Amino acid sequence: MTQLRKGTFIKRAKDISISSALALALLSSGMIMPGCSSNDDDDAAYSYEETTYSKGIRSHIKEVSPGKFKIVDEESVAADKSVAIVTYLDGHTDSLSTAASKALIDSEIRNNQSNVGHHSGLSSMLLYGGMGYLLGRNSSNGYINNYRGNGDSRGFYANPGAYDKSQSAVRDINSSRSTRVVNTRPSSGRSGFFGRSSGRSGG
Repeated sequence: MTQLRKGTFIKRAKDISISSALALALLSSGMIMPGCSSNDDDDAAYSYEETTYSKGIRSHIKEVSPGKFKIVDEESVAADKSVAIVTYLDGHTDSLSTAASKALIDSEIRNNQSNVGHHSGLSSMLLYGGMGYLLGRNSSNGYINNYRGNGDSRGFYANPGAYDKSQSAVRDINSSRSTRVVNTRPSSGRSGFFGRSSGRSGG
């Protein structure tokens, strides 16, 4: 029979009690081992929301005097049909894509920053009309909204009826919004990018 020195048993019991207390303290503080984190938390760290719109805008702009324009009509269309149709005093027309419209807006902001929107030029019609609103829905074009918020867009329309119709088109665009959660986390059980879609409506 192995003989234990006096106090050995008491020391071992004390060590066990300290270890148990330490474990309880770690659990109560919320500290967990890395292997215990949930997959949901991991997904959230590698996820982002992507918003798209199935509706776009067709804007009709007319030159009313040399170098001065007014928006005469706007309507919602399929997103890939978005365009600004400009009619000039001499009767000819131009069709500006969203890319061409954005280029004119960017030029206005770059060259006339302190006086943006304080004239009736074509770039102001694009910026403060439905085209500017549509472009501002893109998260990378948030700066456009900063300029649009500096004034009332009513004055850029030919009449109150044209403005009211434009607001109806804006509501159509908003109601066509769709948000998709995209997860970029690489995993052996997943291939490439994937997402979950959910429709949302509202401003």
